[in-house]
Amino acid sequence: MAVINRIAGFAEEMTGWRRHLHRHPELCLECHETAAFVVDRLRSFGITDIHEGIATSGVVAVIEGQGDGPVTGLRADMDALPMDEETGAEWASTVPGRMHACGHDGHTSMLLGAAKYLAETRRFTGRVVLIFQPAEETIGGGRIMVEEGIMDRFGIQEAYALHTDPFSPLGEFRTTPGPIMAAADEFRVTVKGHGGHAAYPQICRDPMPAALAIGQALQTVVSRNTDPLAALVVSLTLFQGGSASNIIPDSVTLGGTVRSLTPEVRDMAQTRITQIVSSIAEGYGVEGILDYERNYPPTINHAEQTRFAAQIAREVSPLVTDDMIPEMGAEDFAYMLETRPGAFLFLGQGHGPSVHHAGFDFNDAAAPIGASFFARLIEQRHAL
Repeated sequence: MAVINRIAGFAEEMTGWRRHLHRHPELCLECHETAAFVVDRLRSFGITDIHEGIATSGVVAVIEGQGDGPVTGLRADMDALPMDEETGAEWASTVPGRMHACGHDGHTSMLLGAAKYLAETRRFTGRVVLIFQPAEETIGGGRIMVEEGIMDRFGIQEAYALHTDPFSPLGEFRTTPGPIMAAADEFRVTVKGHGGHAAYPQICRDPMPAALAIGQALQTVVSRNTDPLAALVVSLTLFQGGSASNIIPDSVTLGGTVRSLTPEVRDMAQTRITQIVSSIAEGYGVEGILDYERNYPPTINHAEQTRFAAQIAREVSPLVTDDMIPEMGAEDFAYMLETRPGAFLFLGQGHGPSVHHAGFDFNDAAAPIGASFFARLIEQRHAL
């Protein structure tokens, strides 16, 4: 692997950054200590154009190159997950109920490594805009940063991001033009009837049979309403109702998630779920109330930028896949790609526990590879 020599030279320092962040995870928008750590490192690199408090705790920093040229944004997410860690690592989380189980500590360290190198060398034209983003796991810090105007404010013309991948060999880059990750929507259905004694159902309006019928019918959205070659996942993950075996409840709640890759399938799924809830509830003589929330849009890579990113990846690693099958997870870098051309890539860290698992830990050996990718991308895109 062609890791940049200078970056390889401070790889141990990057490991120290990453493990510090891993010990001190923060959630959602409240990544203040993480942001302070990032700002302190950036200043130590000689970077002075630093902007704090974007999307509450986000940080944007600008590195000026030599003369006029393009403006490229590089993004890393900073937030952790609300779960207990079970890695047993010396650098495990010191905060109960919080851990970096998705590699955002590694993403931040990779971008800091690229920043250190680029600030030292400045062998590029134009400007590099470093985006350290909170709340990827929850309410979409990427969306908030876009809504707060970072693309126009800093003149960003293109944007790129990496995500660690525990399902691929160390150093393998995977990407594809077009959809690479799914839209993620949520639904909650409240079925309201009239409860009473379970021995006298005839004087009740039992919401339970209607809720069960709705839950079963939701699976037909995929099996009978979607082209078999189109990607759609409808997962029923919540079913709550009742308090005792001899009581018919007044209401039952069920809910879940809908994942899709195209606007057409996304619209169809929402329409069909709305129809299913309404018609089945009416048929059972109860009331069906649907709360359908559209969350992250699909992450859609731009063709030219994806080809370029794959070319750069090949300069760093011999393991590059540029036509991967899209994944049905979601990613709020999607909001940045809706406003600017760019590309999202996965970087293999070697096979191990899945992200969002209590045993997951970022592989520090991947950090110099990711930092080298970012640095080479800038030096090539902004060639002197």
